[in-house]
Amino acid sequence: MQSACATLEIRDEADAVDAICAAKARGDCCAIVGGGSKSGLGRFAPQAQALSTAALTGVTLYEPNELVLSARAGARLSEIEALLDRHGQQLAFEPMDYGLLFGGETGGATIGGVIAVNAAGPRRIKAGAARDHLLGFRCVTGRGELVKSGGRVMKNVTGYDLSKLVCGSYGTLALLTELTLKVLPKPQTECTLLAIGADEAESLALLRRATATPCEPSALAMLPAGAALALDADAAAIRLEGPAISVTARRDDLVGRLARDGVRFETLDEHDSAALWRGLRDAAPVAAKVGQIWRMSVAPSEGFAVVERIRRAGAPVLAHFYDWAGGLIWLRLESAPDAYAGVVRSAVDASGGHATLIRASAETRATVDVFHPQPAALAALTRRVKASFDPAHILERGRMRAEF
Repeated sequence: MQSACATLEIRDEADAVDAICAAKARGDCCAIVGGGSKSGLGRFAPQAQALSTAALTGVTLYEPNELVLSARAGARLSEIEALLDRHGQQLAFEPMDYGLLFGGETGGATIGGVIAVNAAGPRRIKAGAARDHLLGFRCVTGRGELVKSGGRVMKNVTGYDLSKLVCGSYGTLALLTELTLKVLPKPQTECTLLAIGADEAESLALLRRATATPCEPSALAMLPAGAALALDADAAAIRLEGPAISVTARRDDLVGRLARDGVRFETLDEHDSAALWRGLRDAAPVAAKVGQIWRMSVAPSEGFAVVERIRRAGAPVLAHFYDWAGGLIWLRLESAPDAYAGVVRSAVDASGGHATLIRASAETRATVDVFHPQPAALAALTRRVKASFDPAHILERGRMRAEF
């Protein structure tokens, strides 16, 4: 986040071009603001002119039969999801709502912000992340140039795949103005199978076994005792989606495949299952206001080892849980000036993953690398990409890396 000194409303692409060109002429920098739900993400950087996309609203194209939707960047995610739901469709990558983590209201996210951070929820193991569903976009770069990339159907998309580049760039390359996304049908029903009674490591092993079956789980999480559902024991949670008869058959098959001494199985119905995964999507088990929050991505087989290294190093773990079959770790630690960054990153590096500091004070985010340090070759490539889109470092200066 950059500390904004003023806010300029962007009503259309011409406004965006004018604002960025004016900032470039003055030597100023700009921060991009949508719904404000992700304002606490990233480094805390110098003051900037805030460019608000809140007025860039509305769905500009929706063809349910073609499974495609276009919307302006300031369109509320909640409104898009409600529209899709009325037609039995969804954004299959299940984007997270950061409002809960930052103590604000939920439902404030915009579709532009979702793409800017490459959001993805529990279904990523099956459906991918936001970048895998972005067909095309329009944007204004840090050069003040209007750019269009991609199209409305995959077969018509030619040229460089810039969609993968802007997803997860946190606004450092361009101000997004319009996005075209692939949408998919919602499953007929869902349930969640809970395997209760194994310890943390064994529960994670059960999840990995579930991924190797033909039962097609759409989400797999490991919940330590007390993390969710008022359970007093560790639990592996496995979501199954699809036609009702198929879901029931796959659940029964999975119970048979995972059965072992000391493990009991419970099933959450459609309503309770949806509530559970909505909370896990938004990292509810670690969302208490006290402490600093890390998000770590590793190979599923390494998740438990990473948390154990952090514990053995003396970092005070307040809460944690695993998503993506153990490949995504959410961890809340007691607050410290350095957020235990050395401990966390050492533990993650030993397993070949990366760690992002999601929530900490502005003072900590101004001095600690929020995003995982890059190898020299990747850092050099990142600098060249930034120079191509925004050579004067106008957009989100310092948000991802101190050098730009």
